[in-house]
Amino acid sequence: MSAVLLTLAGSVAAFDCKDIMADRQTFNFKSLGGPHLLHYYEENGFPLVKHNYTFHIDLCDKLGKHNGKCHQGARVCGELEETAVEGNSTVHNIDIAGTYKMYNNRKIDAKFSLLAKSGSNADVGRQGVRAELHGGRFPFDDAKTGRDQMAIIEFVCDPERTGLEGDEKDEGDGLPDNDDDKEKDGDKDKDDDKEKDGDKEEKRWNLGKKEESGSGKCEDSDASLRFCGYNKEDDEKTKVDVLRLEWRTKYACRDAPSDSEGGHWGFFTWFIIILFLAVAAYLIFGSWLNYNRYGARGWDLLPHGDTIRDIPYILKDWARAITNKVQGPGSRGGYSAV
Repeated sequence: MSAVLLTLAGSVAAFDCKDIMADRQTFNFKSLGGPHLLHYYEENGFPLVKHNYTFHIDLCDKLGKHNGKCHQGARVCGELEETAVEGNSTVHNIDIAGTYKMYNNRKIDAKFSLLAKSGSNADVGRQGVRAELHGGRFPFDDAKTGRDQMAIIEFVCDPERTGLEGDEKDEGDGLPDNDDDKEKDGDKDKDDDKEKDGDKEEKRWNLGKKEESGSGKCEDSDASLRFCGYNKEDDEKTKVDVLRLEWRTKYACRDAPSDSEGGHWGFFTWFIIILFLAVAAYLIFGSWLNYNRYGARGWDLLPHGDTIRDIPYILKDWARAITNKVQGPGSRGGYSAV
């Protein structure tokens, strides 16, 4: 029994995007795989401190070494750049969710549930799936003052969206391979710095505008993947920092389209197909050979035709023998010899 429970626990810790189960309904989020980026910018405190967040997310696999600077095994990683008034900057890497086998064996412990069954009035009538992903901690190696981290991603049904609209792919650091490339990239960066910085700053400030969502307020953005908050949520039992995201996609609908690659047949299915084709090829080739070599007709066309015609009788005799063996010899009636 314990072995079965361990197996189930392992399967949840390493969930498969192609087969996500939420309240007995199956969803396929494979098309949403791959590293994605989200930005958020805010100013608070006195003296004023600027917080520039960059979140790296890969739902279906662990992030690569260039997708954020979190520990190995992370699936959701945050980078926080804090800039004080005097211009001093500090960068923090925040492990939010993942399975860290080499670090105290912290697990993602993924939990999936239907939005419609959340019990919240805000989720009434909403189609989709809520994912809770755990395992992170910040500071990661501080057992005393470190805080647990969690990511809550709400996949909301939107038949008109694939989930990749407005997506910012996380391509890693994009470091040049040699000095010539560095020089070329440097010249290009000088020409485009003002335009890029303006676009990026506008994009981050736009994330500050919020609109109502099922679980609160999310950024006012046309992108399918939206930032909804990153806050401390403490109670009497737990102290945790929660990253909330909303992902609008058709794959969260009840009638979600099947994966474009289609399903894969199992070994038994392929075995039956190959066996059927082999038998059919044998009969066709044998019949053709008997027709051309011996001029056979009717049952004589089939290879081993006599054996094939005797199959019903062979099966009948075999069934009778099995029945007699199961029933036993029975009791003898009449008189016994003296």
